[in-house]
This record gives sequence, structure tokens and C-alpha cells, in this order.
Amino acid sequence: MESSAITTVVMPVALGVIMFGLGLSLTLEDFKRVVVYPRAVVVGLACQTLLLPIACYGIARAFQLPPPLAVGLMLLAASPGGATANLFSHLAKGDVALNITLTATNSLLSLFTLPLVVNLSLEAFMGHGQSIPLQFGKILQVFAVVLVPVAIGMLVRARSPSRAARLDRPVRVLSALFLALVIAAAVAKEKANLVDYFRQVGLAALAFNLTSLAVGYLLPRVVKLPKPQSNAIGREIGIHTGTLAITIASSPLLLTDTRMAIPPAIYSLIMFFTAAAMGWLVSRPARA
Repeated sequence: MESSAITTVVMPVALGVIMFGLGLSLTLEDFKRVVVYPRAVVVGLACQTLLLPIACYGIARAFQLPPPLAVGLMLLAASPGGATANLFSHLAKGDVALNITLTATNSLLSLFTLPLVVNLSLEAFMGHGQSIPLQFGKILQVFAVVLVPVAIGMLVRARSPSRAARLDRPVRVLSALFLALVIAAAVAKEKANLVDYFRQVGLAALAFNLTSLAVGYLLPRVVKLPKPQSNAIGREIGIHTGTLAITIASSPLLLTDTRMAIPPAIYSLIMFFTAAAMGWLVSRPARA
């Protein structure tokens, strides 16, 4: 990707702002609640870190996605849920406290699982011996760009909850603006191929989205978790942080390939409609 102010300045700053905003919503208690919901957390993490990458790999192969688009979809599968998942869980009468705990735990684990999944995807789809960007030095960059802003956000909330509350809305708005800039940059770079990309990856993104929502809701029900916890896991697993995946794909510090940002961008548009539809569907008995 050609160097520009968008790629060299805006994208790293965007990722920092997004992760700082996530940190503002987290406390140490969110991690401690793992001992309160051990079975639900284990089921949620198993869906996120094991089942979703396997399902995503199968979908990418079944739809015969071009290698960069396949890697982009796998990058999305390795990205954790976020604040949007918490909102949809609330609307679907899910266990929002469990959502917050899963977001916190998944965000921490993704520092290790995300580079691993992307490296394996690059090997699988781009060919043996292909240069793998996310080596140890890149993993350190992920730590610096992702973990440090989260830690700062958590520190702000711990020291001044009122200030964190005041910052929450402006940071969300700023994150949305940065997301718009990042997507606009990716679209501008790939505009000649955008329609073709949508045709190639649109159905695959929809299939992966529906699979994520179904796995996240049905597997907890199979192991007899309460319905509110199943709703929470379904939302956490089905609503990925597309912004994180888009920025990692496009950033010159990380993958530097806007083609890999196309699947997360398309998925981010689809998931709002499917998550709302599924939330309405699973919450109907509760309203009745």
C-alpha cells in the first residue's frame, strides 16, 4: 500500500483511539468475573478461539476466495467482540456482565491468538514459504498499538470513573470517524475492484456471519447454559470488531494490504442487520 498520511498517521492513531475506548469500558473486575461464570466463559472462548477460525477456514475454502480475501476473513475471525456486542446483547435480553467479561478476556487473548491465526492463514492461502509479516517484531508492535491504549483507558477509568464516563461518547464518535476514514481509504485504493470483491466475498461474509451467530447461540444451549448467557455469547461471537481487523489489514505497521480489509468491511455492514434479526428472533418467547 502506498505511504500517505492516512496509512502512516491516521490508521495507527485510529487503532489507538479504538483500543483506548475499549479500555474505558473495562475494569479489573471484568477479568475477575471469569471465576463467577467459569463454564460460560470457557464455552465462549472455545467458540471464539477454536471453532470460529475452523469454520471460517472451511467457508473460505468452500467459496474459493482469492488468497488476500481469505486471509482478511480469517483476520476477522480472530478479532474479538466489542462494545457493539454488549449493546446487542442488552437488546436481546442477554447477560451483559458476561459480555463484558468475554470482551475483556478475548481482547487479552487476541494479542496471542490473532498473530497466530493470521500467520497460519498466510501460510495456508498465500503459499508455502510466503513471507509472514506477523513475526516476533510485529507481535511486539501489536502489543504496543493495542495493549498500551487499553491499559491507559482502564487506568483512566480506575482513577476517575466520572472522567471515563465523560470521555466515552466523544471517543466513540472519534472512533466512528476514524473508521469512516479507514474504510474510505481502503475503498479508494481498491475502487476499481470493489464490485468484484463484493461479488467474490459478500456471500462468504454472510455465511460466516450467520455461522458465528448460530455457533455462539446454539452451542451454549446444547451444553445447557441459561438463555441469557447463550444470548450474550451469541452476540459476542457474532459481532466482531471489524474496525480492528480493517486497521490491522491496512496499516503499514502490520499487514499493509487493503485487499484484506475488504471482508471485514463487508462483514461490518452485514452484521448489524443479522444480529438485530437474530436478537428479535431469540427474544420473542421472553416477550411473550
